[in-house]
Amino acid sequence: MTTGTAPHITTAGASAPGTAADAVTAHTLLNCLIREVSAPEHQVTVDDGHLLLRLPRRDILLRSALRRISLIGAHRFQGPVQRLDGDAWVTVGWRELAGYIQDELELRTGVANEEFVAQVADSRETIRTALEERAGATPHTDPYVASEQSLVFGHRFHPTPKARTGDPADWLAYGPETGARFPLRYLAVRRHLVREEGELHEMDALCGAADPAFAVLPVHPWQYRMLQGHDRLREAIAAGDVVDTGLSGPELVPTASVRTLYHPDTDTFLKFSLNVRLTNCVRTHASYELSGAVALNRLLQPLFAGLAGRFPGCSLLAEPGYRTLDTAGDTALLEGFAVIVRSGLRHQLRPGVTPLLAAAVADEYPAGAAHVSHLLARGDGDVLAWWDAYLRLLLPPVLAAYFEHGVVLEPHLQNVVVGVHPDGTPAQMLFRDLEGTKLLPGHHRRTLADLPEDVREPLTYDPERGWNRVAYCLLVNHTAEVLGALADLDPTLEPALWGLVRDHLDAYARTAAEPPRLRALLSGVPLPAKANLLLRWARKADRHAAYVPLPSPLGADFPHEVIR
Repeated sequence: MTTGTAPHITTAGASAPGTAADAVTAHTLLNCLIREVSAPEHQVTVDDGHLLLRLPRRDILLRSALRRISLIGAHRFQGPVQRLDGDAWVTVGWRELAGYIQDELELRTGVANEEFVAQVADSRETIRTALEERAGATPHTDPYVASEQSLVFGHRFHPTPKARTGDPADWLAYGPETGARFPLRYLAVRRHLVREEGELHEMDALCGAADPAFAVLPVHPWQYRMLQGHDRLREAIAAGDVVDTGLSGPELVPTASVRTLYHPDTDTFLKFSLNVRLTNCVRTHASYELSGAVALNRLLQPLFAGLAGRFPGCSLLAEPGYRTLDTAGDTALLEGFAVIVRSGLRHQLRPGVTPLLAAAVADEYPAGAAHVSHLLARGDGDVLAWWDAYLRLLLPPVLAAYFEHGVVLEPHLQNVVVGVHPDGTPAQMLFRDLEGTKLLPGHHRRTLADLPEDVREPLTYDPERGWNRVAYCLLVNHTAEVLGALADLDPTLEPALWGLVRDHLDAYARTAAEPPRLRALLSGVPLPAKANLLLRWARKADRHAAYVPLPSPLGADFPHEVIR
């Protein structure tokens, strides 16, 4: 149950993409089932190199071989999932496993979800297609872009991590996993039909000049294809109020979120709406999110400047403005054509520092040069020193934002860009994406009071909900996953890696008057993990997510020395 190198899934051979997609889909379903259903119900055990779990309502016993045990239950599996049939263990494919989960959850909740297996199948097909398209392809020459486009398998604890509306023919040209790059479509919109707020000079510099009576609205070509038949849009085009100038200009590359595109030459991000279900949600900008992003940006930029003074190396990518089409308040067009501009990376980066997506650094199945195993190989290979530097950059600013400023960041793996020195050691942490960032009302009454109610309410979390979100994103989704990638290299180090997490949390707590929530964390209370499987089963949006408890290795009585 140990490994000396990071695990790889081969994509060689004609049938390998399908085989790899099958294996990862089954293991991902197993991850979700253990975390959210079987472990909380005490139906999991480890025996003779296998993890065994029981589905009590279906009376099914499953198992999978382990290549590494995790202290928080985020185990690494190898080989097939099996079911006990009489006295024999028989292999269970991903579709059969998804059916067992469907039956168990229906019996557990009393609610049916006829979409579930189809969504798992859709996610598996996206993975298979991406692997097939990537075979023999050359990664982008920009290491940052390559890291954004390397996430073939997606979230380890989401039942449908690569679910994507439509046939692969609909998205192949726009998927980051396939190394896509493409020009935008541009609409020239008369000023009276433009809704915009904030600073948009970065977007205008990318889009080019227009007649003074018009504003240029960049549109994701996939989204335009879905909205081009809308009656209001066709009327506006017929009246000359909107001019479709077609596909033109420079090529942009899709990042890991699919709908956020990056232009490397101008170092600009544009976050579009897409009427496409990605994992849980259809990814459109709600009207209130547009004004909320601008309001948050104005509040957070000076706040993060102060945090950067205390914690050198941290920064927040600005989202200074948005633009969209407003045809008499038609929501489908207003939200569907909305685009938020996000400032780039270069003016934040120190000389010689290379940005890499944190999710690529931590990927269980590394598909690119950003993986932590490659970063360590550049330097002296000291895992604990590398991890100490990483935690020093990641943890304090997020904790200070919450405890001292009442700001709930979402520093999950896809929302953080790690800057590394040439020797691979962490140098900077760049936080991004204001969509999930929230405020605690007690800290921001005046700011919130000045906002319209429909903008104000979605921007807030109560302290408990806010803490669950911060603790999950920071410690379970991000810290534990990078730690897991390091433990894959040397499993004996896992206790010491968690010991460093505890040390950094304790060091911050002592500077911040020992916040009770941190004291509880350091006493070993369970960690909150977002219940993605149960959320998808209930067919609810992310904002309705519940949390399940994970065993915590952060307590003072936990042995944090290296196991030899």
